[in-house]
Amino acid sequence: MNNAADDPCFTAFPPSVLRPAELTSFARGGGARTIPLVTRAVGAEVFLTGQTLFEGGAGIALHTHNCPESVTILEGDALVEIDGTEHRVTRFDTTYVPAGVPHRFRNASGTAPMRILWIYASVDATRTLVETGVTARVDAEHGKATAESRGR
Repeated sequence: MNNAADDPCFTAFPPSVLRPAELTSFARGGGARTIPLVTRAVGAEVFLTGQTLFEGGAGIALHTHNCPESVTILEGDALVEIDGTEHRVTRFDTTYVPAGVPHRFRNASGTAPMRILWIYASVDATRTLVETGVTARVDAEHGKATAESRGR
């Protein structure tokens, strides 16, 4: 029988209140920027969360992950492509994408902002761009944040 203290779901993670407006964001390119929330930096050992904000018309490249991902639309309207099928989603609609399935999000509006909350089922989540095959750890991207992008 496992001791709860040995289970990563029960390891010490200090209670935290994370305020996106006070955290550093980093540019994803193409009018999208990400705010890391629950990460190794605050003690996460099981999953990662964060928000990505999209300017009008912005989108991210088609990609896959090495673990499942769930995304909830917090603001605006989006077009999400999952495994070649496009879906229009709006506030509070939620997606689930298994590991290895190509997907991407785009802001459906040319002018209004769009915001998503993402959750990866692993702190070791990676993103592989379909076009190039380049793979990078999701949390490594967070190191690219700059003081200039704080709160923007």
